[in-house]
This record gives sequence, structure tokens and C-alpha cells, in this order.
Amino acid sequence: MQSRTVARELALLMLGQISDRQPAADTPLDTLLQQAQASLSQHVREALDQAATDLQAAQQQLLDSELQDQGGAEQLPRIRQHLQDGLAHAEQGLNRLSASLELPRLLMLSDQDEIRRGAVERARAVLRGREDLDQRLDAVMEGWRLTRLPRIDRDILRLAAVDIEQFNTPAAVACNEAVELANRYSDEQGRRMINGVLRRFTSAPAKG
Repeated sequence: MQSRTVARELALLMLGQISDRQPAADTPLDTLLQQAQASLSQHVREALDQAATDLQAAQQQLLDSELQDQGGAEQLPRIRQHLQDGLAHAEQGLNRLSASLELPRLLMLSDQDEIRRGAVERARAVLRGREDLDQRLDAVMEGWRLTRLPRIDRDILRLAAVDIEQFNTPAAVACNEAVELANRYSDEQGRRMINGVLRRFTSAPAKG
């Protein structure tokens, strides 16, 4: 299970380097894999740096609230605001740190042959079936179009679909892991969209 998770994440980073209009046959997947590993390494550093920034901001906000606490009752609204801001920064920092703790291990695993092969196979499967995948994903969008989603969200959806249909991943597992990728690389709106689209996709009638 861990190897599949890392392979999918590497495949996601590979696909992000390819234009949606680029033919699959013209794509140097081995080169893209090396670049994906470099991107994952950079993402580790950036995520840890951002977590540290959020925690430092939280510490400063809490310190400011302590200093203003000496100013009397008239300072209570500002103290309350500093406390709220500090707690918000602390929550963001801890969430980022929690999500980042897994990344160094993913980076280490990404150099294993089995995982590298899995990443290339998944990226190739998406590229070969991209047009058909996009049509079927688009068909279960409600009031939206696949082409209007951010590129990262489209690739997460495509990878989940091929994992289910070509790599025998249980639908519930593929959906959950797609949401985890969205937590790391997308945003709250993207996470909700991906979760809803995949649930409709997996409950749609099977392909011909």
C-alpha cells in the first residue's frame, strides 16, 4: 500500500510537467521521473519552512497578547484578537508540520525500483487514456467542467480513476488517497471537489 501511495504521488508530480496537449508518445517519462523526485525534495523543504513560519507567527501573536494584557481592560478586544490570530497560526503550523512529517520518508522511498516503475506506469496510463478519462470525469461533474479545475486537481482525479480501473485499487482507498494528495497539493475547495467527483465517478455505471 505504501509503495502505491508514493508511486501515485511521484506520478502526480510527473504529470504536472506535461502539457494537456502534449502527445503521450512525445513524453520522456524517465526524465520526468527524475524531475518529479527533485520536485518532491523541494516540496519537503518548502512545507517544513512554511510550518516553521506559521509557528513563529503564532509565538509572536501570543507574546503580543501577553504584553497587551498589562494595559488594562480597554485592551481586551486587542488581546482577544491577538490570541485568536495566534491560535490560528499555531493550528496552521501544526497541520503543515503534521502533513510534512511523512514527506522525508516518501522522498527516501521514491528511489526504490518498484515505486519508480509504479510511477511511470501510472503516468503512462493517464497519458494514454487522457481523452477518454476526461470525458468520463467531466460527465459526473455537477454544474462545473473538468477543464475549469486547476491542473493539479485534474491530475489527481485522473490518477485515482486509473488506479481504480487499471491497478485494481479499491474505490474507497483510491478516493481517500486522492483526498490526501489534495490536502498536500491543492486547497480545501479542491479537496471537496475531488471527493465529490470521485464518489460520483465510482458509482456511475461501469464503462461499456
